[in-house]
Amino acid sequence: MNSLIKYIRESNAKLDRLATSKQMSRIRITGSVIWNLILIFLIFATIAAVFVGGIGLGYFASLVKDDPLMTKAEMRDQIYNYDETSEIYFAGDIYIGKLRTDLERRETSIAKVSPTLINAVLATEDEYFNEHYGIVPKAVLRGLFQDITNSSTQTGGSTLTQQLIKNQILTNEVSYERKAREILLAIRLEKFMTKQEIIEAYLNIIPYGRNASGKNIAGVETAAQGIFGISASELNLAQAAYIAGIPQAPFAHTPFTNKGEIKDADGLKPGIDRMETVLKRMLAVGYITEEEYNQAVNYDITKDFREPEQEATDNYPWLTYELEDRAKAIIARILAEKDGIDPERLDEEENLEEKYMILADRDVRSGGYRIYSTIDKGMYDAMQEAAQNFQSYGHTFTTTQIDEETGEEIVIEEPVQVGSIAIENTTGKILSFVGGRKFNLEQQFNYATQAYRPNGSTMKPLLVYAPAIEYGVIGAGSPVVDVKFTLGSYSPSNYIESQELGIIPAREALAKSQNLPALRLYDSIRDRKPAGFLEKMGFTKVTAGDYENLSAAIGGLTYGTTVEENTNAFATFANGGQFIDAYMIDRIEDLDGNIIYKHEAEPVQVFSPETSYMVTDMLRDVLDYGTATKANGALKFSSDFAAKTGTTNEHKDVWLVGYNPNISLGVWLGYEKNKSLYQFNNTYGQPSTRVNLLWARLMNSLYDVNPELVDAAGQFERPANVVNASFCAISGDAPSSACSSAGLVRSDLFNRNVFLPSKVDESLSASSSVLIDGKAYVALDSTPREFVISSGSGINGNLASRMLGRLGGDPSKLWPGGTSNVVSSAKFNADGSPPQAVTASQQGNTMTWSKSASNDVIGYRVYDITNGNRSLVATLRDGSGRQTAITSGRSYIVVAVDITGLESAKSNTISTVIETPTEPVQPPENNHPPDSNNGSDGAEPGSNDGNSNGNGNDGSNGNGNGNDGSNGNGNGNGNNNGNGPGNGGSGDGNTPGDGTGQTPPTDTNQ
Repeated sequence: MNSLIKYIRESNAKLDRLATSKQMSRIRITGSVIWNLILIFLIFATIAAVFVGGIGLGYFASLVKDDPLMTKAEMRDQIYNYDETSEIYFAGDIYIGKLRTDLERRETSIAKVSPTLINAVLATEDEYFNEHYGIVPKAVLRGLFQDITNSSTQTGGSTLTQQLIKNQILTNEVSYERKAREILLAIRLEKFMTKQEIIEAYLNIIPYGRNASGKNIAGVETAAQGIFGISASELNLAQAAYIAGIPQAPFAHTPFTNKGEIKDADGLKPGIDRMETVLKRMLAVGYITEEEYNQAVNYDITKDFREPEQEATDNYPWLTYELEDRAKAIIARILAEKDGIDPERLDEEENLEEKYMILADRDVRSGGYRIYSTIDKGMYDAMQEAAQNFQSYGHTFTTTQIDEETGEEIVIEEPVQVGSIAIENTTGKILSFVGGRKFNLEQQFNYATQAYRPNGSTMKPLLVYAPAIEYGVIGAGSPVVDVKFTLGSYSPSNYIESQELGIIPAREALAKSQNLPALRLYDSIRDRKPAGFLEKMGFTKVTAGDYENLSAAIGGLTYGTTVEENTNAFATFANGGQFIDAYMIDRIEDLDGNIIYKHEAEPVQVFSPETSYMVTDMLRDVLDYGTATKANGALKFSSDFAAKTGTTNEHKDVWLVGYNPNISLGVWLGYEKNKSLYQFNNTYGQPSTRVNLLWARLMNSLYDVNPELVDAAGQFERPANVVNASFCAISGDAPSSACSSAGLVRSDLFNRNVFLPSKVDESLSASSSVLIDGKAYVALDSTPREFVISSGSGINGNLASRMLGRLGGDPSKLWPGGTSNVVSSAKFNADGSPPQAVTASQQGNTMTWSKSASNDVIGYRVYDITNGNRSLVATLRDGSGRQTAITSGRSYIVVAVDITGLESAKSNTISTVIETPTEPVQPPENNHPPDSNNGSDGAEPGSNDGNSNGNGNDGSNGNGNGNDGSNGNGNGNGNNNGNGPGNGGSGDGNTPGDGTGQTPPTDTNQ
């Protein structure tokens, strides 16, 4: 211890001597100066640093001074507010694909991401993520220095937190202000979110180039699925490194082109090189071993790239666009309701609807919804195939035009288009549809749901017959009038323009699709505004004019209707009169699986069950003997179907809608630009035939997929109040004895709740009539009796007026001649002048003559003028022909007779020459002399000698048995006027003749 003290003292003494030495004095002075200089420098440096720092902090503060201070909730909302692609599904939750969007993204949770991928991202993008508080100061300074010095090497200094801020809250703007805000917000975000939340959000928002469809993608789950076809949780080391390396240059490092094709070797090299860089970083940080690194570097990543895939818009274009449109309409109403706006206002205010449809469009595309449809995949695929393979649509027209972009001439095709839809009756689910042929991306037009076209005669049961039955105006077989009329400038006709069937049953008129009865019946109920039924059944474009226009009865609506609306309306009959609105979207779920929309049916009772059954029963006839027999014959299965066809003017549209208890199917054919389908019929068949065959083809395709649903096990059940009742077919009233005697009693279905025939028929009475140009008219007092049809019953004038109604028409057409022994009560207004003469001619033993030019002629008389006197040879009524047999050696003339009994001037004379027989003829065994005109073989009429036994069709003879056997003095047995008095009397078939051998007129009543 003493030694140590001594040593210290000696050392101090030496230091003192050194300090007081002259040399040391100089060093001390120099050191003092240097020290003072250092102190001064440090002081100035400190002051400068404080000054510069103050300026920097002041500048930083100035950059962010206007930036509002965001709350925790606001920041979290913006971080999690990223677009996500919505998906669509078939019925049964079968995946279809994604909706169209500029950027596809599917959210995931960090628990569903491979830890290897997380490590790859951290090693590459933010090595100190778990240590820093939003920023790495040295990285910020390094980036600042590189920026100030304009260094060619830019290493970047953004943490994951900063990148999240840049992508979700700020923009990609390059400025100090944006960088300052980014730093400030990153530090603040670290206080509001955990590290797990930050990296999870980052992994969901960062762009990752393109997928195998060529679409832009973001988020690791979308990247894993889009590039490798696996989930982010299933990635191996090489795959994880590849994906982690993409964000540095997404479109350079992605393996796919914008067409979804895999790049060539040169195009893939940047992405593979970047993958190797990521692996080196992972090795350097210690996330992987040397062995794992070597294996991953040597891994052939290109074999894992998935093959190019088609999108939903490629595989199912009509379905994708249709579901997107319907989803937007639903979301628009949801958004409006959230804003406190009654969704019903969107139907009434165009501007409001437009606003919310724009908002809904953005939301549907990027909201990450899962949209579940009612479309049955098997049925949909089957219908598309059947429609595609159908060969009888019609001719495809072509035109040429100049392409605006290329200036080249291009060919534009215009094929016959098709729209079809299948609906499950009891639920309203749209099971399938055909949107058209050759989908046009520019138009994106669906002919099943968007094309408004006139629906032709398919309108008749909806607007005419069902309302008339509902009102109690008719039963299923009640008489309706098929007679032409003119209302102002409107003069409609049936499909066959010349056809007028008179009084016919309603079910026949509907089965044969006659226009005139439908128009007349509609006119009788139009004041009750039956068009309101259409609106109840979902027709969306019914106008005030449609309530008034008579042509609406046969499909002449102002705007028409769609295949969906029309088919949906027919399903009302299948549902017992209950309208169930068709729908295609069953439910919509949000990102978290919450159901934000679920379809709920709201049935509307439109018709009674009785009306619906009666219309259905009437429409069964359309398939049995009406206009859809070809469709019925082409079905591969038997079911209780009812159907209706329709054709519009000039065959621009043809329709067929049919249903059974389970399913309704509607089909429409037509050109986009309203050309006539009635062309090239020799090649494709009649338009009505085409739609018949296509309907059956599509129905068969549905049956092949689901026979249990399509082929309903049961039949339509008849309600208890639908009963059969008898009525007089000509009036619809309860049968009278006269009606029964006339054979006009019919029986059909009625709804006893609203209408049963009770008033006894008074429409028939004894009647005599004549025919003029095939039309029946009441005989006048002066009308010659031989021209009068006296047997049968006549329609009284009151019934004619009642049946023709305010629209009027020709009463003679109410009961066409030859259909019954009932005749019309129509009166003919004669002109009072004799009819014009005719011209006669001869051919062998037959004399013929021209038709009189007068319009009131009821028939003709043939006279024998051989001896200078007129002897009546034959009387022929209108419609029985203009010829008669004549005898050799005689002279004849013809006169026309009008309804008043006036005769025309005589025709030219026809004379015959007597032929001398070359050898005698032996008499037959019955001892009657031979006669070349005795009608023995029915080939010629018999002679007028009063004794011959003729059997010919026109056998004028003694004891004639001809069909129209008018005879002289004998007992003929002709079918119509057998025994007639001689001397030209008009026979009644029973009175024996007493004539002189002259042949009386022939009776032609059919």
